[in-house]
Amino acid sequence: MQFDPPLEEARLLRRYKRFLADVETASGERLTIHCPNTGSMLNCMSEGCRVWFSRSNDPRRKLPGTWEIGETPHGRLACINTARANGLVEEALRAGSIGELAGFTGLRREVPYGQERSRVDFCLEYASGVAFVEVKSVTLGFADSAVAAFPDARTERGAKHLRELAALARSGVRAVQLYCVNLSGIEAVRPAEEIDPAYAAALREAVSAGVEVLAYGVDIAPQGIRVVRRLEVMLQGC
Repeated sequence: MQFDPPLEEARLLRRYKRFLADVETASGERLTIHCPNTGSMLNCMSEGCRVWFSRSNDPRRKLPGTWEIGETPHGRLACINTARANGLVEEALRAGSIGELAGFTGLRREVPYGQERSRVDFCLEYASGVAFVEVKSVTLGFADSAVAAFPDARTERGAKHLRELAALARSGVRAVQLYCVNLSGIEAVRPAEEIDPAYAAALREAVSAGVEVLAYGVDIAPQGIRVVRRLEVMLQGC
């Protein structure tokens, strides 16, 4: 995924009302831009940190730009735009970069399924059947650790998706939880049991039911982001 034009650098002044961030560019320009992340963004930002944003000249937009990448307090880069994760994964799927899911003949997005009225991120079609793939964007990192964690706040929706995948797996349908780790300097991912023990328990139950759990890391730069490598999944929490 390339940014064209490349992202602009600024300094974060503050994030507020969940969707807004005030930034200052190197030239002294102060802007209020869109923050496309509804989560806590725990360990993803601090006042004065470097951020990179895409600028829009669309007169219909209320805000002139969108926050895309941030420098964390631990010196990592994080793609804080959660909407990018599915696009990154689709690009990697179509390029064959996710070996465990290669060889599909069809790809559909946002397919309704399950008893709890969910929509799966990807439904992949193979000669042998289908695979349902749920994607989660991971940005929670810690000082002096190459292990990231998910979620960064309690998520009943995330646990629901795991229950739906587990039900599919029990019925004989291939079900996959894929963590797109949008954070530099990471080698593994784990459930954030200290934040959401119910989610961690749901993840382990899903694995017991036959759900496959994959994690892939990305390379992040103001010029672009791409999925590059498989990461270890640690099923135990902290």
